[in-house]
Amino acid sequence: MVWLPILIKGCYFLAALLFILGLKRMSSPRTARGGIVWAGFGMLVAVLATFFLPDMHNLGLIVAAVLMGVGAAWWTGRRVAMTAMPQMVALYNGMGGGAAAAIGAVELIGYVRNMLLLHPAGIPDTSPLRPESWAVNALQPIPVVVPLSPIELSLGVLGALIGAVSFSGSLIAFSKLQGWLDKRFVFPAQRAVNLLLLAAAVVVGIMLASGHASLPLIAVFFALALLFGLMMTLPIGGADMPVVISLYNAFTGLAVAFEGFVLGNEAMIIAGTVVGAAGTLLTQLMAKAMNRSIGNVLFGSFGAAGGEAQAIDGAQKPIDAADAAVMMAYAERVVIVPGYGMAVAQAQHKVWEFAQLLIKRGVKVKFAIHPVAGRMPGHMNVLLAEAGVPYDLIADMDEINPEFPVTDVAMVIGANDVVNPLAKTDPASPIYGMPILDVGNAKHVIVVKRGKGTGFAGIENALFYADNARMLYGDGQAAAAELVNELKTLDA
Repeated sequence: MVWLPILIKGCYFLAALLFILGLKRMSSPRTARGGIVWAGFGMLVAVLATFFLPDMHNLGLIVAAVLMGVGAAWWTGRRVAMTAMPQMVALYNGMGGGAAAAIGAVELIGYVRNMLLLHPAGIPDTSPLRPESWAVNALQPIPVVVPLSPIELSLGVLGALIGAVSFSGSLIAFSKLQGWLDKRFVFPAQRAVNLLLLAAAVVVGIMLASGHASLPLIAVFFALALLFGLMMTLPIGGADMPVVISLYNAFTGLAVAFEGFVLGNEAMIIAGTVVGAAGTLLTQLMAKAMNRSIGNVLFGSFGAAGGEAQAIDGAQKPIDAADAAVMMAYAERVVIVPGYGMAVAQAQHKVWEFAQLLIKRGVKVKFAIHPVAGRMPGHMNVLLAEAGVPYDLIADMDEINPEFPVTDVAMVIGANDVVNPLAKTDPASPIYGMPILDVGNAKHVIVVKRGKGTGFAGIENALFYADNARMLYGDGQAAAAELVNELKTLDA
């Protein structure tokens, strides 16, 4: 059928268009849900079109894999709590990188097979790579007919390298977010070891790309790439995890785009390029928000500052919900700073109810979001949008910081490291140099916190000991509910 290739390419074009339009709609909380639906429909179109490609093999296995993936994603997507969404994103992102690496592996093994079939005479009879040996028989189902060009081979190797790094690194990120691993793993000469691993993987990759491919060399290449992903992620502290998730998202997109070029698949090229570009831009924004360079993101030991930390004077001063509610009820300006603790307590709806009661009393209320608040970029924005907070009440760090000196009360609920003034004053602090929300500049600060524990970076917060700060201890949702009740009592 002459028209079938044209129809397939048309479907890929439609899918790419839906990807781009869906991503555009995701830029606003008002249209984000529709954007996800558009992008998902684009993926459905691309998958269905792929089944009609010429010379498709193992359709039964492909259908089974698709059904298994859809079933697992549907089940986990409905069951995973919002607080666990970052680690699920990290895991799924790693699966994308792993898929790209697997495509690269198949292409490289297929390249070896083709070279064996084309040049069998040059291989010794005792070699395990003889065409009549196990290698050819085992690889017979691989549908590689046309040898790869040098450019395709090079891009296949590069995509496999990036995908493997993203896969293993994302698994470590998932384990850290899930609490299965320590927050950091640091050892002497770590940066040098990481650079050596990367250099070794690149050298082996160049050997593969130059045509000197063999099964043992392919195995060494993937072992080095996977090990580098592990070693690059192990030293990263929890406070920097949003940057890591964004970085590996960009890696996965680039790997998919490169492998799409090797396969001649337009949908993979466009989708991967869009994801890679968006992830790269987001990584730059996140790194800027953390005051890190991209080089430090790749090879540094995040949050591993040395030296003796500054001593914190004073004591944490508690406040009850009734006094806190009165303080905010008669304020002119209130800024609410949400963090991961709010997500854990699922308190966003009660917090918004409390904010609405303040607004009815004539209080000017805003929500302040740090770029890396939570466990992934945009985590707090998603929670507030879920609760129905209007987008024009949500301010980013650069916008809200000048307003804190004229703010009567700043209420921090669940945030810790992103409001810690030690980031500006203590060179020995793991978060030193990170831009923060200047909550301490407000006239009064109320911190809603379950207990006296430290934040994700594992350090004390000097804000909690400040003269203008008061601690409202308790679960975030319960505390917000008490504030709502006390405010309603005042209005009664």
